[in-house]
Amino acid sequence: MKNLIAVLFVSLISFATYAQDAKPKIEFKTNVIDYGTIEKGADGKRTFEFTNTGNAPLIIENAKSTCGCTVPSWPKEPILPGETGEIIVKYNTNNLNKIAKTITITTNAEPKTVALRIKGMVVEANKTSVLEKKSKSIIEE
Repeated sequence: MKNLIAVLFVSLISFATYAQDAKPKIEFKTNVIDYGTIEKGADGKRTFEFTNTGNAPLIIENAKSTCGCTVPSWPKEPILPGETGEIIVKYNTNNLNKIAKTITITTNAEPKTVALRIKGMVVEANKTSVLEKKSKSIIEE
């Protein structure tokens, strides 16, 4: 009887220790997406792919941007260990100028927050860069 109690006690402690070690871990393929130079009104949707490389379900609690021109969407259901998911970011390409935005992801993993970045440049659709103008004029000569 004492042996049975001892085995149950050791099993319970082992299970409790394992449960404490079970943690999700989020790993992104990349933390930065470069839009490059895109035209006004172009498709501003980009995707950050990630994998739960931990040993417990990953929950994305929130995703928020530094401004309203960048809207992230994320999976609301838990991502099981070994599974992949996507954070989709939509940038409003009607805003001309440089793109430099940060999307903060909050999860139940360690560390709790991950910063993702988008960058690039939005130009007028009918505007040609100085380099393109110069190369066209050289070709025409």
